Amino acid sequence: MTPYFVTATGTDIGKTYVTAGIIRAARQAGQDAMGIKPIMSGYNEFNPEASDAGALLAAMGKPVTEQTIAAISPWRFTAPLSPDMAASREKRSLSLRSILTFCRIAAEAAPGLMLIEGVGGAMVPLDNFYTVRDWISALEIPAILVAGTYLGTISHTLTAVEALQARQVTISATVLSQSLSSPVPPDETAYAMAKFVPRIPIFTIPRHNNETAFKRLAWALSPHQPAAVRA
Repeated sequence: MTPYFVTATGTDIGKTYVTAGIIRAARQAGQDAMGIKPIMSGYNEFNPEASDAGALLAAMGKPVTEQTIAAISPWRFTAPLSPDMAASREKRSLSLRSILTFCRIAAEAAPGLMLIEGVGGAMVPLDNFYTVRDWISALEIPAILVAGTYLGTISHTLTAVEALQARQVTISATVLSQSLSSPVPPDETAYAMAKFVPRIPIFTIPRHNNETAFKRLAWALSPHQPAAVRA
């Protein structure tokens, strides 16, 4: 198995888009690739195909059913809020221990690339005590940090990098998923950012004609590649 945790600088940045793209590109290259999305908020049970888990299942070539959604996303909440707030509205709570157990079992069963997609940004609360960063740190697997290309993304990305590094999280790649509004080309943003994080590979994913970009990213993350350096 080769597990990675996909997190982001914030919500609606492109985690699912990137995760599904990597899975699809890896499978097209003949590799085993799987993904899970343990926690989802804003889930509409009447339109599962439009959910994040639905997108991952489609990338894996699996049908989107109530059973397949539950298999990769057991903690689902209706309100489009942070997990702690969404759970509270349903008078439920999240157990980090249970989440970790689910992720470890899934990772151990994966024959190849396994992507664990988080929820929101790296510092989003899971409950009154833990954040997504704690989740990643406890799993002790490398992270893929997804960021946008909007104005301000360099500051947001470097802040997320600092937060993850403070907990000794290995960042295997930063992925710039092109935002709807980008003041400069993504490659220019990547060049400016790289000066501050020279040891973290940076990949850019354009909004259109991105098959080559995803193939390059999937290849870099594949099991045959040497382990990424600790950022």
